[in-house]
Amino acid sequence: MAGREDGATGARGREGWESHRATWAEELLDQLRPAGRDVRKVVDWLAEAVHGTACLLDGAGTLLAGRPVLLDDDLVADVLAGRFASAALQDRGRHLRLVRVGGPHPPAAGVLAVSRATPFGRQTSGMVARTAAVVELLLRAHETAAAGHRLEQATSALRLAILQLLMVEDIVAARRVAAGLWPGLLDTDTACVYVMEVHRDERDRLAADCLEATAGQALVVRCPAIDEHVIVVAPVDTIGEKLRSLADAGPRTFLGGSTRHSLAGTAAAYGQAVSALAVARFRPGGTAVYAERTRPERLMQPEALDAWSARLLRPLDVLPHHTRAELLATTRLGLECTAVSAAKVLGVSRNTVRARMERVEGLLGADFSRLTVRAAVHLALNSEAALGHDPGADPAPRTGTVRFADLLTGPALRTWAHELLGRLTADARDLRGTLRTWIAAGGNAERAALLLGVHAQTVREHVRGAEPVLERQLLAAGSDLYEVVLAHLVVGDLVPPALGR
Repeated sequence: MAGREDGATGARGREGWESHRATWAEELLDQLRPAGRDVRKVVDWLAEAVHGTACLLDGAGTLLAGRPVLLDDDLVADVLAGRFASAALQDRGRHLRLVRVGGPHPPAAGVLAVSRATPFGRQTSGMVARTAAVVELLLRAHETAAAGHRLEQATSALRLAILQLLMVEDIVAARRVAAGLWPGLLDTDTACVYVMEVHRDERDRLAADCLEATAGQALVVRCPAIDEHVIVVAPVDTIGEKLRSLADAGPRTFLGGSTRHSLAGTAAAYGQAVSALAVARFRPGGTAVYAERTRPERLMQPEALDAWSARLLRPLDVLPHHTRAELLATTRLGLECTAVSAAKVLGVSRNTVRARMERVEGLLGADFSRLTVRAAVHLALNSEAALGHDPGADPAPRTGTVRFADLLTGPALRTWAHELLGRLTADARDLRGTLRTWIAAGGNAERAALLLGVHAQTVREHVRGAEPVLERQLLAAGSDLYEVVLAHLVVGDLVPPALGR
């Protein structure tokens, strides 16, 4: 009589049993559909199907799914240890079934326990056994997915670590880290840096597309500072075209690229890419490269610019190489963005960023609260990065001392500055006057508003209105803003700071 409660005898009974079996088997298989695959739902389904209570315990006896079932700890331990694959017993008016699921040993193993008031027959026993198999499949799938996610997080952290090492010019360490997973990736002396921008909800998809498109030939990093950005360090020339294709294919996707730099100049290249990205936002195609736009430093006399930059940065040359590299990389980024963002990119605290920049201020005798000073130092840092200045090399002989003001007097540079700022005159608002006052006030809208006798919001609207006219991003500190500051210095609207004398 035991085990007969699930169905009747005879042909009709067997047909009914087979029909019911097909029904519950289909329901169980439905739990494996992509829309399902939830262990908790499977355990709840089993409890309802056998008219009892079911639960899933992990290797430590913690409840993972279902409602608690009163179980003997020693019996659970025996099942978990593999001494029994399953167990069936009657205890205090309850009928119990325990089935081991998961890995061969705790804590990977688990126990599926089912309790009901009536005995388990052939059908309900089969339901428990089949459900245990489904639960095990789902647990393994979950663990595989979790392992894949952990691997992706680890490789993503390694990519970020390599980028941070490149930012501080530790090329040897960056190559060592990259060699284990991406052999040959940094077996080059130069690279371009690209920054792609998309809505933050789409960034993971974009990063995956970049990884697939570059096929291990580029360093792809989710920017730790800006949720919308993906950074790509591309040693291979063809990478740029592949990234442009991704930008063309995605809505509201923008791409900014740098010129080719040495690996030690990755920080400067990143700044160029961010600057180009600001231009890309105003372009129909959504892409821009730093070299596409005339830059003020290209219009300066190269030897004079090199001489002035080297003299301005000379106080840093007495520092150990790694210390100098850290200070310069931090200052480059600190001039391009906020201390918080620079800290995230470099993997240090914002207090460290501020301390390093204050040390540079002291060594150079500079005041970074003044935008004219920041623009001048930014120019010197980019000049050094472009020319590959070697702090240990003997300085080239020079016939005279070049001042910063001397760099701003060339006819080509004056033509560029007048053309750039002249674009603002077409607007009925006094955008140029507002912009000049705002720069003189250190980029502070409130102070500029007091000087102009207008509301601070008016100042911000004027500065924001100048951005598409100049094709430069101004409210966020960076290369674009410093170019506009240099233009004001060239035309005489602002007084050049006395640096590098």
